[in-house]
Amino acid sequence: MATLIYHVAVSLDNFIADQSLDEGKIDRTLFLFEGDHGPDFLSEIRQYTAVLMGGKTYEWGFQFGAKPGEPGGYKGLKHYVFSNTLQFESNEEVELVRGDAVAYIEKLKQEESGKLWLCGGGQLAGALIERKLIDQLVLKVNPIMVGAGVPLFGNSKPRLKLDLVNMKQYECGVIKPVYNIIYID
Repeated sequence: MATLIYHVAVSLDNFIADQSLDEGKIDRTLFLFEGDHGPDFLSEIRQYTAVLMGGKTYEWGFQFGAKPGEPGGYKGLKHYVFSNTLQFESNEEVELVRGDAVAYIEKLKQEESGKLWLCGGGQLAGALIERKLIDQLVLKVNPIMVGAGVPLFGNSKPRLKLDLVNMKQYECGVIKPVYNIIYID
């Protein structure tokens, strides 16, 4: 059985993107893309066997030259993109999944081994947390507040206990807590 890890950048006020994501772009000045946390992030993503994301998260990569059906910035990882609106053919690197994303991921967790990386979006994470499918939370907490945007768990308001297993602080101001999730209900 695979472990599902929600590994994502977040603002201090719990947003994974500001409102500009709704316009199909991102303000690169908000979340720190460079800094002393960068090499750790690049090293950490090597532990994952696949990356899972919602359609808007996948489309965000188009700003950096990715094309529909391409793996974008995470080459070498199998991509599962969950969207009912994107239009491209699945291939060996990128699988476009339509329909019930939660049921698909539940089955994927049962069939796969290793660590699956949920890199966004908030609505997908919220649906997964409600079904108790996320095992670990890795937050790259950026020293910013955006006021509004895409919440960490979308519209979901989960009640969770979090067991801190690791914490790292970077000179650039990013802190990275790692939590195992303990479901209350």
